[in-house]
Amino acid sequence: PRALWPLTRVSCRTVAAEVRKQVSREHGGSPQLSKNAVLTGLSPQVPLTEVVEPVDFEEYLAAHPPELEPGPLRDLIEFPADDVEVVREPRECRTLEPGVPDEGKLDARVRDAVQVYTEDWLVVRRKYQRLSTMYSPNTAERHRQRQRVLPRQVFELDEAEELKRRSPSLDDTPRGSWASSVFDLKNSVADPLLPALLEHTAMEELDRGNEELRKENRHPELLALFPAPDEDEAVERCSLPEVPREHFGQRILVKCLSLKFEIEIEPIFGTLALYDIKEKKKISENFYFDLNSDQVKGLLRAPGGHPAISTLARSAIFSITHPSPDIFLVIKLEKVLQQGDIGDCCEPYMVMKETDAAKNKEKLEKLRGAAEQFCSRLGRYRMPFAWTAIHLLNIVSTAGSLERDPADAESGEPRRGTWNERKRRTLERMSAGEELCSFASFRPATLTVTNFFKQEGDRLSAEDLYKFLADMRRPSSLLRRLRPITAQLKVDISPAPESPHYCLSPELLHVKPYPDPRVRPTKEILEFPAHEVYVPHTTYRNLLYVYPQSLNFSSRQGSVRNIAVKVQFMAGEDPSQALPVIFGKSSCSEFTKDAYTAVVYHNRCPEFYEEFKLWLPPALTDNHHLLFTFYHVSCQPKQNAPLETPVGYTWVPLLQHGRLRTGPLCLPVSVEKPPPSYSVLTPDVQLPGMKWVDNHKGVFHVELLAVSSVHTQDPALDKFFTLGHVLEESHFPVRLRDAVLTESNVEGELRASVAGLRGAGLGPLLAHCHQVLDKLLLLIARPPIIGGQIVNLGRTAFEAMAVMVNQIHQGLEASQGQHHHNPLLAAYIHFAFRLPAEPPPTGDGELGGAAIQCATLSRATGRPASLHLSRSKSISNSNPDLATTPGSPDDEVQQILGSKACERSSNRLSSFLERSSAPAAPTRPTLLHEELALQWVVSTGAVREAVIRQAWFFFRLLVSSLALHLHQAQKLEAPRRQRFPSRFVDDIAALVGTVSIEIASRYQKDVGLVEHLNSSLAFFLNDLLSLMDRGFVFSLVRLYYKQIGSRLPSAQNPPALVALRVDFLRIVCSHEHYVSLNLPWHNLSPPASPSPSVSSATSQGSAFSSPAQDQRVAGMFELSGPYRRQHFLVGLVLTELALILEPDAEGVFFLHKKVISALHNLLCSHDADVRYAAPPVRAHVAQLYLPLLNIVLDALPQLYDFTENHSPRGRLVTVPGDEGDSDSGTISQSVAMAIAGSPLRGWALTRLSPQPPRPAGTLSAEASRTLLACVLWVLKNGDAGVLHSWCAELPPLHLGRLLDLLYVCVACFEYKGRKAFERISSLAFKKSLDMKARLEEAILGTVGARQEMVRRSRERSPLGGQESVRWRKNLAHWRPNSDKVDKSREEVEQEVLVEGNLATEASLVVLDTLEIIVQTVLLAEAKESALDGVLRVLLHSMACTPSAAFLQHCFASQRALVSKFPEMLFEEDTELCADLCLRLLRHCSSRVAAIRAHASASLYLLMRQNFEIGHNFARVKMQVTMSLSSLVGTSSNFNEEHLRRSLKTILSYAEEDAGLRDSSFVQDLVFNLHMILTDTVKMKEHQEDPEMLIDLMYRTQESWLPAPCSDHQPRSLLLPARGSRLTARLRQGVSSNVLEESAVSDDVLAPDEEGICSGKFFTELGLVGLLEQAAAFFTLGGLYEAVNEVYKILIPIYEANREFKKLAALHGKLQDAFGKISSQRMFGTYFRVGFYGSKFGDLDEQEFVYKEPSITKLAEISHRLEEFYAERFGDDLVEIIKDSNPVDKAKLDPNKAYIQLTYVEPFFDTYELKERVTYFEKNYGLRTFLFCTPFTRDGRAHGDLHEQHKRKTLLTTSHAFPYIRTRLPVIHKEEVPLGIQDWLVPWGLSTPGSYRGPPPAR
Repeated sequence: PRALWPLTRVSCRTVAAEVRKQVSREHGGSPQLSKNAVLTGLSPQVPLTEVVEPVDFEEYLAAHPPELEPGPLRDLIEFPADDVEVVREPRECRTLEPGVPDEGKLDARVRDAVQVYTEDWLVVRRKYQRLSTMYSPNTAERHRQRQRVLPRQVFELDEAEELKRRSPSLDDTPRGSWASSVFDLKNSVADPLLPALLEHTAMEELDRGNEELRKENRHPELLALFPAPDEDEAVERCSLPEVPREHFGQRILVKCLSLKFEIEIEPIFGTLALYDIKEKKKISENFYFDLNSDQVKGLLRAPGGHPAISTLARSAIFSITHPSPDIFLVIKLEKVLQQGDIGDCCEPYMVMKETDAAKNKEKLEKLRGAAEQFCSRLGRYRMPFAWTAIHLLNIVSTAGSLERDPADAESGEPRRGTWNERKRRTLERMSAGEELCSFASFRPATLTVTNFFKQEGDRLSAEDLYKFLADMRRPSSLLRRLRPITAQLKVDISPAPESPHYCLSPELLHVKPYPDPRVRPTKEILEFPAHEVYVPHTTYRNLLYVYPQSLNFSSRQGSVRNIAVKVQFMAGEDPSQALPVIFGKSSCSEFTKDAYTAVVYHNRCPEFYEEFKLWLPPALTDNHHLLFTFYHVSCQPKQNAPLETPVGYTWVPLLQHGRLRTGPLCLPVSVEKPPPSYSVLTPDVQLPGMKWVDNHKGVFHVELLAVSSVHTQDPALDKFFTLGHVLEESHFPVRLRDAVLTESNVEGELRASVAGLRGAGLGPLLAHCHQVLDKLLLLIARPPIIGGQIVNLGRTAFEAMAVMVNQIHQGLEASQGQHHHNPLLAAYIHFAFRLPAEPPPTGDGELGGAAIQCATLSRATGRPASLHLSRSKSISNSNPDLATTPGSPDDEVQQILGSKACERSSNRLSSFLERSSAPAAPTRPTLLHEELALQWVVSTGAVREAVIRQAWFFFRLLVSSLALHLHQAQKLEAPRRQRFPSRFVDDIAALVGTVSIEIASRYQKDVGLVEHLNSSLAFFLNDLLSLMDRGFVFSLVRLYYKQIGSRLPSAQNPPALVALRVDFLRIVCSHEHYVSLNLPWHNLSPPASPSPSVSSATSQGSAFSSPAQDQRVAGMFELSGPYRRQHFLVGLVLTELALILEPDAEGVFFLHKKVISALHNLLCSHDADVRYAAPPVRAHVAQLYLPLLNIVLDALPQLYDFTENHSPRGRLVTVPGDEGDSDSGTISQSVAMAIAGSPLRGWALTRLSPQPPRPAGTLSAEASRTLLACVLWVLKNGDAGVLHSWCAELPPLHLGRLLDLLYVCVACFEYKGRKAFERISSLAFKKSLDMKARLEEAILGTVGARQEMVRRSRERSPLGGQESVRWRKNLAHWRPNSDKVDKSREEVEQEVLVEGNLATEASLVVLDTLEIIVQTVLLAEAKESALDGVLRVLLHSMACTPSAAFLQHCFASQRALVSKFPEMLFEEDTELCADLCLRLLRHCSSRVAAIRAHASASLYLLMRQNFEIGHNFARVKMQVTMSLSSLVGTSSNFNEEHLRRSLKTILSYAEEDAGLRDSSFVQDLVFNLHMILTDTVKMKEHQEDPEMLIDLMYRTQESWLPAPCSDHQPRSLLLPARGSRLTARLRQGVSSNVLEESAVSDDVLAPDEEGICSGKFFTELGLVGLLEQAAAFFTLGGLYEAVNEVYKILIPIYEANREFKKLAALHGKLQDAFGKISSQRMFGTYFRVGFYGSKFGDLDEQEFVYKEPSITKLAEISHRLEEFYAERFGDDLVEIIKDSNPVDKAKLDPNKAYIQLTYVEPFFDTYELKERVTYFEKNYGLRTFLFCTPFTRDGRAHGDLHEQHKRKTLLTTSHAFPYIRTRLPVIHKEEVPLGIQDWLVPWGLSTPGSYRGPPPAR
């Protein structure tokens, strides 16, 4: 079919192939996604690397109306009617009162502010968006919620209660006794029998019953059991912006409980405020409190006057935005002014004590009398008294600790101590740094402040206070040396509650909740943050703070000493125009018309510390001003002398050029009252005839601080707003500062003011950003009309908005939210943005008949001509940095953008030109979204760059304006194509093309920018899918793909581009109606394309248009052109997966993970979506993902090999290599598997999937596991009928691969057991592996290191926040300890529970699929091989630690399979029968009763079916017996009691089965198995005794070898024994044990029975394998002579097969063996060991010959045996008999165990010595051993020479050494006594007297 491609495709393919090769060489095989994947078997299709043209979505829906009834299935197709809605959300008001000025004559600025701060939020809401992964992400926490109610799965692996029953040491009956077996078995208890097992049921009914049982109690959400998708890849995650609200920092509640002095004579008033000494700033307003008793208050209370309840507050809430260790709570005390200095007035408080009250009674009365006089006369004046400070860090750190002072414990009041005690605590904490300081949560503390410092009249300024506070922190504080004023102020400090009751705002409004207005309130204290807080204003606030600082009257003549400053807020110059806007302090009225500073006695240059808080009127005029009047106060009453004498005046006009005047001021003071009309001038103006203090110099320092959400206090913003209001009112001329604005020059000023916004301060700009943005959008959409002409400010306003947004982003870089979005701007769009209001219709007024001319920037100049002539060209020409090459515009891109654009655009252009010269006619008003899109497209230079950098903001603005427009125009229910004009659609297409080119061209230079731009574009298209023509949006996605794809061949770092593309696709696919967008219901058919491209034209004749059912079903599983056109988005996802899994794309780990994670995330969202909960609906959803099965089948060799732990079985897809590699000295793995008794899986599956060997394991374990979980999801949820049809059409090769895949799935999701979870955290393990692979990629260059580091730096932390570190070291593989979080027992239990359910569900899905395969292969060609594979997967699932729930279904399926195809087991493959018997027997010994019951039933039916076929048990009898032997020898947790119950159950079945009741075959076999079983009792007892254990195993398994042989593998000297044992079956000459070894008992095998010799050993290949392994073991053990004997059999076989290469290797090995014969070899040392004593059980009085390693000394074996048995019986109960004499048991202690050891040597008769010439022959085939013992006739061991005798003892063993056992019993013993004459014969002497010298040397 490739020949049919158009020539252009061929050329593209050629170029792509060359590029791929080149880039592969440079980047180590990273994928360029230039794969030319063409699906074979179908008509020519579009390659996977090219994006198909999607169907015209709207037209398709119109042509295929849904025929279903309303319901979940129909909802799959249609978007809901209420999908998008515009909601008005009431703005939350914290206070009971609105807090805004009454409607009246408000100026425009206040009116705008009130509107912005009071109107409800307008929210565009996609009703179902909460169901998408953007706002309902698949997090681990969400998974845990869905995992709460899971059943507990029972696993054999976790059953901790083992039956520890000790078997008797000595059996009275010999092994094999029928009596014992029958007796034990008859008395055993059987498990319950399965009902209806023996009934003959039709196969169809049996399958149906099994299927119904499998469907019961299934978990519906498979992926809810799987770990949640990696949150690092969740690029689509969004969070709704927070509602804009008033800013608060960390809030603390301070309660003033009591203030008590030693003497109580007068009222004392307190003030609290927070100070930051590091910033040298007061960070809160003042809180005034009055703790005086009612009696003392009575001295001041005016008759009939009651203080406002708001001034009676004693508790306050302070807000701290920037917690710091340098914050102090300063407490200042004042008292009523009295005569005398501060020191004099403090003296009584310092010297008088409460305890001396009686003694000082007269003095106190005098003082009280004086105080009463001063209060009555000077009650309105105050004087400074004392102060102290509390270091907040001490409170937080002390209260937060759990320590308690001993004094606290004694008083019974915890958390209490004196201020001095607390102040002395750990000073080093103060320097701990701000990050350790937090006031959000600490333990409440009650302080008792005992020491106050008196105020000093000349040190009252703020600077002095900061010096005092800094001094307090020093250990040697100067303040401590001063004499304090003793008092007790009790203050309670605690974290403020979330919603405190009875709270007043700083404007004295009642904060909700406020149940009772009569309760003493708590005041919220306004914060003055230490650093600017960047938040928009959301509430109306208009406060002014006045801070008089100092006055210099040193040159003022006259009696001016006790100076008080009166502050008034004047609305005019008449004294009656003083406004009551000054907030009262404590115990007074709420607002006052005037306020006074404290008086410093006899000081002409006083300093002030007061704060006056004023409420600014909403409408300020030029007459509003602050009036300061300076008074001299007469403290001493004099006759005719007034109480206060005015000595000076000054004032501050509040408005200056229309702006509020604030900041520090130095004012001159007038001696006389100001003249009329003074208020419009400043005091700096020299007024004629006025006298000034100090010659009109500034002598009064005052500071004004405005906290206002009305007045911007920024010149640029003020000018912008003022001009806007001027245009609204259109009253010209207008004075602005020094200029006069007229209609002729206002346009220039307006442009300048808009452009000047870039000079505004960041703080004010952000504070008023909602108003600024509203005004700019109004200018864009509603250009103002000046003098009858439209002033088009669209471009200027758009540029200003772009610069402003960029400025805000850069200024708040550290506080960016997700996707680099500014949360404040996002909140504006989401809540506060609304379309500019329509202008009011003009009547017959001034502008009614005037011609409106476009005299300035018209729309004609807004769109360059190039845009109309060639869209694709303008995309690149609009940016001079993007040079275009000839032929670069893609034809299909032009097609997408629309060839009709020229026609439409030219019309649009002419209409603008007409409008520019013609009078205004009734035309359609400009729409904001159209103007925004147009301005973006035509923007250039710096503005274009600013918009690109903040593209997310403008994209969101576009979407919101689109939705609001549709809502206002009532088009939300209109057809999609009729919603927007074609010119706007063109602009959007051009815009997407422009941004796509930016992404493709700048991805290497600006990594971070491109990533954010990429995600912003994706979110934009995601939003458009809910608003615009969906087919058009799909074409935009295709446009993006083509732009990225065109850059891939020349890209320096292609994986980075591919990663961007995957992130883009993932975001687009996170749409809440993603399933509906893929048209899941409709069958594949090629719909007519409105503008057919090459791809769509070729797909018209595809096989999918054929009505053939098989072709249609096959097409559902292929990534064909029609599939990708109709299921566009899911087709892109699966295409990305298919391309990234290509073999030449290996090595790019993070791309594997990214694509698989995207797919996993989608499937998880389907699982969690309530809309798809119904099985039929989910089946249609799963149908979209059917091609995933073929994709994974093709990538099967690249998956991680989870089966490697199941050695030696290995992977099913393993292809055996060349078994006879001449260069290899080892045996091939396949042959070794055959010898080891394992089924030859690799050979069997070669028939199923003979794929060429490819590099496997390119995917990580985590990625592979996730991919397999996705496959299981499709198999679980897919329609069974469709899967059935697909399997029926699969060729044998693909069917084999499918079975391979299921096999891997079983191994992948195998349950690892509870201990595995307790040992390691799987999440940390996977993370470390991932990080390691990423690091390797960065080092090896498969991905740009810079990009990877940047990508890592933006990864989200597990808590969802942003991390600023560049490397997430906590996830790096070299720091595993930081990963492993200590989990609670409950968490571990939950993990075990989830993993158990996952393993069970995964296995059940595999089982369901196997059942489908079995049903489809009945008529298949390769039925045998397919069934063979099915049974292998079944057997594997039985072996992988399955749960009891799964095993019940698995055994049911296995029984049905064997019933349908008995010949598969009983006539063909012996290995399968053996494996099945082994699995059944293993589960028959399970501790779980349910497992045993089903395993017993399966085993019995296996026997019965074997009998029914041939009326003999030949095969099953042999295999069951061999399996039991193998099981007994290899299973560590084997339990004979459980197996005995199962054998009893099988007997029960046989007794109930009418068909076999007359036959004894089953009983014979069961009793034979039971006889083997009884010997396991002794094995348990001797587990620690290797020799005894091997003896028992040998006795039990004389018919089956692998288990005991495996015990020898660690012991190299016994390897020859294994070689001997294996080879003995073939050649008698190698070993003398051959006759016994080859005699298998008749109860296991009968040679005359059919089918016995059809196993894998009884083939030529099996024989060769056995011989090769025997030769290898002989060589390893040094028995080179035996190697020759083995090769004598192998050589004729090789010669017959003409395998000359193997012959050459064989002869080479022979040469090596013969060459090594002459080398020194050591074969072994032998000892006789005798056991005596009843403690040894059946070893009592038995003798053995032990074979030990060479040069083993007698002491060594003696020590080993003594230590072993001493540990078993006790140290005092084991003795070693030192001599070798015969043992008299009567003389031994019956309670002890005795061991006798003797060194023995091989013994040969004379005739044997003639044949045993070589060293090897003298150490091989040893059966007789000799040792000698001296004795005398009288019983002594030694005597005189003539008395001495020697006893020669010959021992004969049961078998010849070397042997499979390391000890052999002595079966014959012969003793030969020798006299001295016999000794001397060898020396040639006959009598003792003839001795002549030493004997000859021997």
